[in-house]
Amino acid sequence: MVLGVILLMTITCKKNPLDVPSPTANEQTYFTTPAAFNAVVLGAYAALTDFYSSTNETGSGQWEGEVTWLPGDDLTNGTAQPYEDFSNAINPSEPYLGDFFNSSYLLLGRANTVLQAIKQAAPGVFTNATLENNYEGEALFLRAFGHYQLWNVFGTAPLDTIVVTATSQINAPSSTGTQLLDQAIADLTLAATLLPPSWDQADLGRVTANSAYGLLGKCLVFRASATKSAADYTAALAAFAKISGVSLTANYEDNFSAKTENNPESLFEFQAGVATSTSTNAWLANDQCNCGVASAYWQVFGEPGQAASYMGGNLYYATAKLVSIFDPADPRLPLTYNTKDSTITKYILNDLPDGGVNSDNNVRILRYADVLLLEAEATLQSGGSTATAIGYINQVRDRARNMVTGGTAPADLSLAQTNMDSVMQWIMDERLRELSCEGGRWYDLRRWSIGGTITLSDAFFSSDEPTRMSWDPHYLYFPIPITETSKNPLITQNPGY
Repeated sequence: MVLGVILLMTITCKKNPLDVPSPTANEQTYFTTPAAFNAVVLGAYAALTDFYSSTNETGSGQWEGEVTWLPGDDLTNGTAQPYEDFSNAINPSEPYLGDFFNSSYLLLGRANTVLQAIKQAAPGVFTNATLENNYEGEALFLRAFGHYQLWNVFGTAPLDTIVVTATSQINAPSSTGTQLLDQAIADLTLAATLLPPSWDQADLGRVTANSAYGLLGKCLVFRASATKSAADYTAALAAFAKISGVSLTANYEDNFSAKTENNPESLFEFQAGVATSTSTNAWLANDQCNCGVASAYWQVFGEPGQAASYMGGNLYYATAKLVSIFDPADPRLPLTYNTKDSTITKYILNDLPDGGVNSDNNVRILRYADVLLLEAEATLQSGGSTATAIGYINQVRDRARNMVTGGTAPADLSLAQTNMDSVMQWIMDERLRELSCEGGRWYDLRRWSIGGTITLSDAFFSSDEPTRMSWDPHYLYFPIPITETSKNPLITQNPGY
């Protein structure tokens, strides 16, 4: 029912599941005004809360970030954790995976509800065609993000592009190859033409055309990484070229402070916070208190000396590999981890969570620095100029160096380098420095490994827990939850599980 889709409109500062009254409307009677569509679009955004908050709507209440933050080579937990150690504990019954899978389909389902409702809207409901296009673009973007996430975690899962209206539609087959990314790319291509270049202050943080072009280019690079498609790299560059009006912030730290959210470098953020009595935008009206089920979860990046005790277990620390990748004079270093004990400072240096659990500091999901490094990769891999590719890397390094008056590190990389393997290594290393501890490192390692750019092994991760780590290539595709394979005979389990 539609009221389940717009549940965020009742957000409070309680951490318990929301108390939603019985629905009094259905899709046929509800979608009669633009305001109704707006509310349901916001409800679709609200599904992102499951991925970034300390509570979720769909399962066991586990912090789902465990699935995507720990498998990379940037973070370590210091205790036995299946996603860092790559152990037999990663199995179809593991609750984090079940929650992540369900949350993905919650997001997809809500986006599909919006898209169907727009398609079936009665004449005269929308007197503003631009607004109708904006809402459709937002739903397409969110559906694309859901499929993008599923590909990066599972590799295969049923495509979800309809609202189920018959029992024959319940069991959909597993996707194959890059079909999840293919759907995301198709949706983002259309979304980019429908979304506005910007929103007014009251709606700051809703996705824009820049958001769609940025994620579109990223999906194309990811697909090209797996398939070695030069055409996809070229298409990614075309998408990135359509981004306008954005720039790197002068201060790197502005990308991780609650005081400087939705800044000119931001393309897509999870809007952590709660609704206010004066706002009609329940998902985006934030920073009023460090509480609420839409809050971000940063407890694993705790205050130095603090022992995490909620859903993330112990604190996360910088790996030996992350520590060694930085020039000691790089201004990003102290803004990433504490040199005394390797605890993570990014996101919490000046904005410590309330009690280590709830925070109104937005999660930055896609920012312009990421795009620049993806442009470097796409330029290199499509046969473009190595000097041009290196120039994109240097833009990111220049920002870091210029944070300090007279700064010398990180120095510009030589434009004279023409060896593709060397430049690709520079790109991979810079992505680790610039984007570490932001939740996307595993996605990079996974796509590079699938495409043969790198070969993952225990040694590659430079694990701080070498006696426990047990890397095997089948972990590139995490298992489909047993709750899904037991219900849907058309879903294929990934090999090795």
